[in-house]
Formats: sequence, C-alpha cells, structure tokens
Amino acid sequence: MIKKTNIEEKLLRVRERKADPQKIIKEVYEILNDSTNSDIRIEKNLGGRKGTIENAFDFDLLETKNIYHIDQIKQICIDYRLRFLDSKYFKGDIPSEAISKIKNLEKNHDLELKGFKIVAPSKLFKLKDKDDPLLFAPIGNDYYYLVHKWGNDLHPLRRIFAWPFKSIVNLAIVVLLGSYLLTLLVPSGLFSKNNTSTEFWIIFFFMFKCSASVILFYGFALGKNFNPGIWNSKYFNT
Repeated sequence: MIKKTNIEEKLLRVRERKADPQKIIKEVYEILNDSTNSDIRIEKNLGGRKGTIENAFDFDLLETKNIYHIDQIKQICIDYRLRFLDSKYFKGDIPSEAISKIKNLEKNHDLELKGFKIVAPSKLFKLKDKDDPLLFAPIGNDYYYLVHKWGNDLHPLRRIFAWPFKSIVNLAIVVLLGSYLLTLLVPSGLFSKNNTSTEFWIIFFFMFKCSASVILFYGFALGKNFNPGIWNSKYFNT
C-alpha cells in the first residue's frame, strides 16, 4: 500500500526548503505593525478598485507553522495540479470544525476574518467531493494563515500524474517516452519481412504523431491548460 499524500505536510516541506522561519516571523510582524497601507488607503479614498483584503491578526497569538507565503502555495498547487481560489467559488461543504476554528481565531484576535481562500483540486470548485482542501485567511503582503485542513489526503501518485502538465517540455517528454514504448509493442516484421532500424523509427514517428494529435485535440477541445496557468484561475476551461 502506498501512503496517501498529505498536502499540508508537502506545503510545510516547501516552506522549510525555501524560506527562513526567522525572516517569515520578521516580515509578518512588520505587516501587522503597519496597519495602514498608504497605497490601499489612498486608492480606497479615491474610489478606485478594491484593495487587497488583510486581516489584522495579533502577532503574539499566531502559530508560525501555519504561516505561508503565496510563492509556497503556488509551488504546491503547480506540483499537484491544485487551485488556490476565493472560498466563494468552493462548492464543497465547509466542515463545522473549520467554522469553530474561525470563531476561535476571531475571538482570540478580536477581529472579523475576511478574504478566505481555499487550496483544492479543480473539481471541488464545481462539484462536491472530499479531497484534502486547505482553508487560508490573508495576513497581508502575500502571506496567508492556514486556518483548517479537512477531507482525505490526495492520491499518492497525484504528483506523478500532474508532472506532465507542468510545462510543454514535460508533456513532450511523456509523449516521446509513451510513443517509444508503444513502438516496442509492435510485433517485428509486421509491415515488412526485414526488421530494420529504419522501419522502427518510421513506426515511432507514426506513434508520436498520433499520440501528440490526440493530446492536442483533447487539450484544445476541453480548454485545458498547464499547471502554472490554472493554479489561481477561477475559470473552468483553463
């Protein structure tokens, strides 16, 4: 049995590899101390576009292990083909445990939490399901506080399945390898009596062209995109 993937643990590992905990604490402390952002204040006063939502947490009550930067969230979304969207787009059920944690945070920090976002597979933003969502609240300056995780862990092979969709290069490598394996499965001498290397590479080229055509048709027909292009997109056909 292969152990399922706990996306919260993977997110924590990304942060540990790419971020200095002391730097995170310092930056979050500065964000919470600087409660008035001049650009946002002026923009709101002038009646411009709505500013970024920030929650004025009490720094002393925050748990450092629950603080993540947008770059860390983006990395885990790309690796596992997940989306990071406003909670209003989430079509699953928010568990009572998450509601209780929100109430406790609001009581302890004496604030009303706003701007919730959720990390989850794309299907959870249109159909009900039960795979591993993470609920975040914004702190400010691209930092988010993990409020609650619920549901089941992800399939242990999800990152492998998502790897081809990280870039066009990855997809091309997979198509090439798949075409090569399919070519090896073709019985020798099927198209000619002499089994030559030229025949092998002609069959390989045919397999590659067919496989690439099917994948391109599927991608264009369903409006699919690569992981870096969908991780924070609210549109279905991306």
